[in-house]
Amino acid sequence: MNIKVPFVDLNLQHQPIKSQLQQAIADVLTKGDFILGQALANFEAEFAAASRTEYGIGVASGTDAISLGLQACNIGAGDEVILPANTFVATLIGVVSAGAKPILVDCNPQTALIDLQAAEAAITPQTKAIIPVHLYGQMVSPSQLLDFANTYKVLIFEDAAQAHLAEREGYKAGSVGIAAAFSFYPSKNLGAFGDGGMVLTRDSEVAAKMRRLRNYGSSQKYVHIEPGTNSRLDTLQAAILQQKLPYLSQWNSDRLAIAQRYDRELAPLASAGIIPIENQSGTGHIYHLYVVKIDESCPLERQKLQEKLNAVGIQTGIHYPIPCHLQPAFSYLGYQQGDFPQSEKLSQQILSLPMYPGLNNNQIKEVVNAITSSL
Repeated sequence: MNIKVPFVDLNLQHQPIKSQLQQAIADVLTKGDFILGQALANFEAEFAAASRTEYGIGVASGTDAISLGLQACNIGAGDEVILPANTFVATLIGVVSAGAKPILVDCNPQTALIDLQAAEAAITPQTKAIIPVHLYGQMVSPSQLLDFANTYKVLIFEDAAQAHLAEREGYKAGSVGIAAAFSFYPSKNLGAFGDGGMVLTRDSEVAAKMRRLRNYGSSQKYVHIEPGTNSRLDTLQAAILQQKLPYLSQWNSDRLAIAQRYDRELAPLASAGIIPIENQSGTGHIYHLYVVKIDESCPLERQKLQEKLNAVGIQTGIHYPIPCHLQPAFSYLGYQQGDFPQSEKLSQQILSLPMYPGLNNNQIKEVVNAITSSL
């Protein structure tokens, strides 16, 4: 099948800076500092500064960033952590891996972000932290989060895996809570050439513990002061990310412009049940994904629409088709169908359209025309 509009096209980002990327890789090969090397230290500092916080600690994946980040904040056995049911399963895996008890709550149907009123209802004396997931590239309201944390005396640990340099109410993603987890999976707004992640924090003790935890619990070679693991962002990946970081703000701006074009082109289809997820962040939304809801008034169900788009060469995705509480691996938590109706409803309605820097107006028009002609 001829793919007219791919879901993601990384070549458009990489080709203009190919020589820089190759040089960065060559420099690491020459230096040979493949583990905890200079390029990693440089990138950690630069990404932390760009996110308006103090310390960056690179790890092997975004999932490890959540698990080890929570542990570095002294969250573990006996602690409850509130998180949304509407998130990628890595958020939940991170909480479980840290030894804490996950407490799932529903989401706001307009934004798909965590419902803080539902989170309030889930507070118990054992609640230690809340994980706001900055989903699709839009931050959860920092002012509301800080009010929540102050009221209930809990820590904010941000899941910013989809929110590199996102902004809301004057805060950058990763600068609101005690710490934050990022992913550098290749298709992220800032992506490596493999897996990778980072924890950001302004707390020096959390940063120091993170550095130990990612490196066998060691603060100096062969001295292990706590049980840790092996989870380090490779110097090669950090060198690649360091070269890409200066372009990230422009790439994010490109994504916003594409989203705004989608919004305008799709507006006439609102009456046919094609409703974009609401942007409450203005220009601070970085649109890792552009997601629409196919609601009850649409004459075509989502699967049929997705099949019709695929048939004409337009790739789409679903983020995510099964909420966390209904995943078989976590049935032991005791949640049932119907516990989180908004998350369950969204999972049946959402459709992610092609979104990446370089997606041009003709391609956007092609996507919208294909949707229109399918209805």
